[in-house]
Amino acid sequence: MHLVPSILTIAGSDSGGGAGIQADLKTITVLGGYGLSVITALTAQNTRTVAGIEAPSPEFVALQLKTVLTDIPVAAAKTGMLFSAPIIRAAAPFLARKNFPLVVDPVCVAQSGAKLLEDDAVDAMLERIFPVADLLTPNIPEAELFTGMAIRGPEDICRAAEKLLEMGPKAVLVKGGHLESLAATDWYAAPDQKPLPLIQPRVNTPSLHGTGCTLSAAIATGLGQGLDMLSAVRAAQRYLNLGLRSAFPLGGGAGPVNHLAPLFKERARRGVLDSLAQAVPRLSALPGLARLVPDSGMNLALAVPHADAVDEVAAYSGRIAATRRGEILVAGCPEFGAAPNLAQVLLAARRHNPEAACALTLRLDDAVAAALERSGLVAAWFDRAEEPGYLKGREGSVLEWGTYEALARHPEPGAVDAVCDRGEVGKEPQARLLAGDVEDLLRKLGPLLAELGG
Repeated sequence: MHLVPSILTIAGSDSGGGAGIQADLKTITVLGGYGLSVITALTAQNTRTVAGIEAPSPEFVALQLKTVLTDIPVAAAKTGMLFSAPIIRAAAPFLARKNFPLVVDPVCVAQSGAKLLEDDAVDAMLERIFPVADLLTPNIPEAELFTGMAIRGPEDICRAAEKLLEMGPKAVLVKGGHLESLAATDWYAAPDQKPLPLIQPRVNTPSLHGTGCTLSAAIATGLGQGLDMLSAVRAAQRYLNLGLRSAFPLGGGAGPVNHLAPLFKERARRGVLDSLAQAVPRLSALPGLARLVPDSGMNLALAVPHADAVDEVAAYSGRIAATRRGEILVAGCPEFGAAPNLAQVLLAARRHNPEAACALTLRLDDAVAAALERSGLVAAWFDRAEEPGYLKGREGSVLEWGTYEALARHPEPGAVDAVCDRGEVGKEPQARLLAGDVEDLLRKLGPLLAELGG
């Protein structure tokens, strides 16, 4: 029987559910761990404010920790809000004797701006907790507090990471989300190696409550599952980025990360396959569709919400072909990962337009190009000959590169309906029609087929 690793969180309770113990336990559970908890403080909190904090006695915090550790094997742990020097001193002896990796998130301030660490606790954190951390995960304000330096850019981050390493942790991850930049870059530092930038796409969302808690809990879960430190950090970054991209508004302030996003993705897979199965008969019934079927065959791809990998895009395992008499023939059935090249096209398009979730390959000749223009569909073009040399030879790279570049060069990438590929020797020209879903795709096909029929 597969044993689920037990992951311990030592942190405060967030009554609003978006951060603290609540965020940690959601993260641990969704990522496949068994969550254990030691509560260091109770907060009266929502998305706008922390209205009050009540802490248990340091002795009771120590009792919680002792009781858990003497019965349940802990695979990894994290600390969050430790609140006060007495609580830190009560917990520290148990952490000093640990036999599992420990992630320390030095929580100081809530997203709402409320202080979550008392002034006298800073020195206690430095003296008792930092030296036993396998990974320290401060954000920019926290790194500034503990190092006493201002951080304005990557060079400052690297110097701050060096200072933090001197305080005892085995590794440091300085989270760069507070810096103004196109991407969100965290910096991973370990002794005797140059700090490594770990880049994720920046997500424009007000739902940032609990991001630090979520990241550190995800890292601890990865470590408890046997990942090395850097792999655990990268996996946690991907999980948090998905949670931010799929976050939903809640309350009147900073909403929470969507901790259940991976489950929602998984649940959507059955619906995607059903939608594809129902879509192709409707496509086949469209008068004149055969005129748009490429010689190499047509395929239809549909992605789960927030897809960012080929195996999250389904297509037909065979192809849609057309006879000389205009009959439509369908081979195969809907499967995830069935058309990796078309999936790469769709994923590349989503980097410019996250609403794009459906793609259909079309024949491309002068008549189709003219019909695209007359029908009011917006096209963006790329030329395979312009593919950078370092990409050549990698399977599917030209389609991924070409789609991304075609949209990047267009003044309104979110308005593009079709990405047109001029082809090359041995590769026929094709267009890929983009849409938000199957219904949107059928609406776009109607005017195009009407123009071709005219």
